Amino acid sequence: MLNGTSPWHLHLAQNAALILTSILFLPITTFILVSSYVISFLIPQDAPRKRRRLRASRTFVPQTILITGVGMSKGLVLARLFYEAGHDVIGADFESYGVQACGRYSRSVRRFFRLPKPTADDGSAYYINALLRVVKQERVDLWVSCSGVASAVEDGQAKEVIERRSSCLAIQFDVATTSTLHEKDTFTQETERLGLPVPETHNVTSRDAVHKVLHKSPKRNSYIMKSVGVDDAARGDMTLLPRRTVSETYNHVAQIAISDQKPWVLQQFIKGKEYCTHALVIEGKVKMFVSCPSAELLMHYDALPSDSALSRAMLAFTMEFVARTGKSMTGQLSFDFLVDEKANEKGAELLLKSIECNPRAHTAVTLFSGQGAEVSKCYLSLLESNMVNGDGYPADSVEAEIVVPKQPAKYYWVGHDLVTLVLLPLLHLLLGRIPVKDWIRGCSEFMAHVLFWQDGTFEVWDPLPWWWLYHVYWPGQFLASILQRRKWSRVNVSTTKIFGC
Repeated sequence: MLNGTSPWHLHLAQNAALILTSILFLPITTFILVSSYVISFLIPQDAPRKRRRLRASRTFVPQTILITGVGMSKGLVLARLFYEAGHDVIGADFESYGVQACGRYSRSVRRFFRLPKPTADDGSAYYINALLRVVKQERVDLWVSCSGVASAVEDGQAKEVIERRSSCLAIQFDVATTSTLHEKDTFTQETERLGLPVPETHNVTSRDAVHKVLHKSPKRNSYIMKSVGVDDAARGDMTLLPRRTVSETYNHVAQIAISDQKPWVLQQFIKGKEYCTHALVIEGKVKMFVSCPSAELLMHYDALPSDSALSRAMLAFTMEFVARTGKSMTGQLSFDFLVDEKANEKGAELLLKSIECNPRAHTAVTLFSGQGAEVSKCYLSLLESNMVNGDGYPADSVEAEIVVPKQPAKYYWVGHDLVTLVLLPLLHLLLGRIPVKDWIRGCSEFMAHVLFWQDGTFEVWDPLPWWWLYHVYWPGQFLASILQRRKWSRVNVSTTKIFGC
């Protein structure tokens, strides 16, 4: 993996190789695109059929839904779910370097708007005003925010403005809640205040503070340093501290840019499995929930059974967190958990500890695909009680059960797996870095995903966003990286995130 110290010609080769890969696979993917349209024409697909049936009903009243972030898989999936449930979807997103987002071309999106990205110089005013114009122009009933980490707090600001200056309601936490949950240090402090378990965590603003924590640790725990703010270059650094020797520890810490203006947290390392969740919270009630195994860069989604002990424990934590905040939260909430195993007289005890919180939609919402009526009903429950919900009937006053995925597929992204499981290992094989059996193992895993898993962007009835993602959006971003001489280490295909370095 390249980093900020890698010479520019290697970054240039990396971008050029990925653009060339897109061109080489263009005939195959175009064949799949055309075939999908033919199949969809000859064989009615489930989602469009459900939509037509609902729209034909005289009792159904469609709502206008604005979804921001439709260029990402999570936003695109929600757009498709609302479309399936018969509603009108307006899409919006940032389009960096003028490269059009794949969600713009989804069949589920009635109209798309490009949004200005908040910047340090201009602030969030242009962004919020643009959102407000869309809401008023399209007479939006509900705004579902699926934006990324870079605009989390700005979305909280936009929620307050939009709900104050229009009749539109927002699935988005307010500024105070978003700010608290968004930052690692304030989230840990809030979770401790609520009496819920978190790993030992220290706020540090100097190298001396780091060394003091390491030297005073009574149990000689291992720690990981995490930047409080967004730091793409540091995100993948999972170095355990202290290192094997004192000098190695001092050398590693000396390379970290840390100050009062750029604080970090030193968090206890827990050697256990990682999990993540996605929950929809409406006025202090959890309406939807899913959990799945996680990773530092999560690109494979396989839902835990909703009745499993781990899933129930994570749901209980989520409900308890929401209840103990003492206010009517409304938004999408995602926790990252580590499972710590400790021995006692009865055997092994599993301790669930939350390490991070994302106060926004998680890509795990993909696991709800095919449940448009149930999902839209949950989101629309925020609207007035006399409004119709997702199935077109009057809202029910009875407390509904929490919606969980029903027989969810396993999800992957073919572009990511093609590069990481086939092409990159092939390069390592040719350079003599790995044996043939390792490459064959990667190819077998890739084929298993293609045959038995579901791509997170592709739908037979809506194939163009998938094609656009790999042959326009990503090549456009890689070309922009060449022209801007921008270095990057990794990309997340599902969130369209480029990790600069």
